[in-house]
Amino acid sequence: MIDSWKIIKELETNNSRIFKENVIEKVALQDNDIFFIGCKLALDKLISFGVKQIPLSNKDGDGLKWNKFYELSQQLISREKTGNNARDLIFSLMKESTINEWNFWYRRILLKDLKCGASEKTINNVVKRLHKDKYIIPVFSCMLAHDSNNHEKKLIGEKLVDYKLDGVRVITIYNFENKSISLYSRNGKELFNFNHISKLILKKLSHYFKESMVLDGEIVSESFQSLMKQVYNKSNNVSSDAKLALFDILPLSEFLVGKSILGCFDRHKILQNLLKNINSSSIFILEKISINFSNETDKLKFNEINKNALKKGYEGVMIKDMNAPYECKRSTFMLKSKPYIQVSLKVIGLEAGSGRNNGVLGALVCEGVDDGKKIITNVGSGLTDKNRKEFWKNRHLIIGRIVEIRADAITQNQNTTDFSLRFPRFISFRGFEKDEKL
Repeated sequence: MIDSWKIIKELETNNSRIFKENVIEKVALQDNDIFFIGCKLALDKLISFGVKQIPLSNKDGDGLKWNKFYELSQQLISREKTGNNARDLIFSLMKESTINEWNFWYRRILLKDLKCGASEKTINNVVKRLHKDKYIIPVFSCMLAHDSNNHEKKLIGEKLVDYKLDGVRVITIYNFENKSISLYSRNGKELFNFNHISKLILKKLSHYFKESMVLDGEIVSESFQSLMKQVYNKSNNVSSDAKLALFDILPLSEFLVGKSILGCFDRHKILQNLLKNINSSSIFILEKISINFSNETDKLKFNEINKNALKKGYEGVMIKDMNAPYECKRSTFMLKSKPYIQVSLKVIGLEAGSGRNNGVLGALVCEGVDDGKKIITNVGSGLTDKNRKEFWKNRHLIIGRIVEIRADAITQNQNTTDFSLRFPRFISFRGFEKDEKL
């Protein structure tokens, strides 16, 4: 049977999806269990080795048998080996492997990235078609919201409303078997830079759990930019002011099935009772407000909440069905409402486009003051192809004109006192002449 690292190398040779599926189909028809078990270890987001940095090999060993690698990798998964012991184990595995075995197969499994353009969805498409169900890899998915503007008929009856935070969605999984905490992004990317959150959950909350649990929430920081810096910092030594806002909870067994048993209100009560046991500003519960959309007074109350969301530093509001289950997919049981802001800024420059916009306008460089904040931002969205050609051709006439911009929020730039806009979008010019605002 062909070595798994050779299959990975073959997958790297061509970016065509059809090519990759043909390679995977050939391997599946050969019943290459080792390859697909390795793919599951690498691509199943809920399998965590608890390690972040894995060295490349530059020296051949005698060769590492799959059974030995698999057996020892379980010690990382179970957290039998952590810290320096995990590091020593990884080095011993690398020394025993050949360069190709390690760099193209074992290392990539431990990194949770096969780096060959074959995702779990690609593999699943093939093995499902071949009825090789034993090779199916679980696809990580959490509950996502629809836009309330597209589902206005759902805005009836009693709902639970909470604020939409300007942060990073984090799915926290407590493993009851090995007493470990793993943090994931909404797409299943494991996050390593919030150890103070993990340690706090282990210390303060984990002993209340009788099974593996999922805590759904959002990590927030002093600014979205500094939070992004913390998320993507490659060092494990991140001094973070990040806080975890929790808004849902369910057993891991139900998360894996894709649907909870309890409704939203009952899950929220469990979370409220749980958070009574923690005295820390680093973890808090996102409180929910009951709104009856069939009641005119409550509808006015909701409009006020929605209107004030941006003023309070939130992105908008979330609207959830009172008795609806948690669904691991985009669901109409959870809707988002994001009030926009609109600001008028002066065009101070134009940037040339690239790619499909080569030779025309790429973005307007805009500046101005809104609500006492000096804003400098580039606006490239909302422009039609006709706009881009016309504005670039007459760019000497565009400088100085006032442009109306829609955005999600005003955000502070890092390392400066200036501000920018989150997701700015060109609406229109406010006048026809320089400095004219109609």
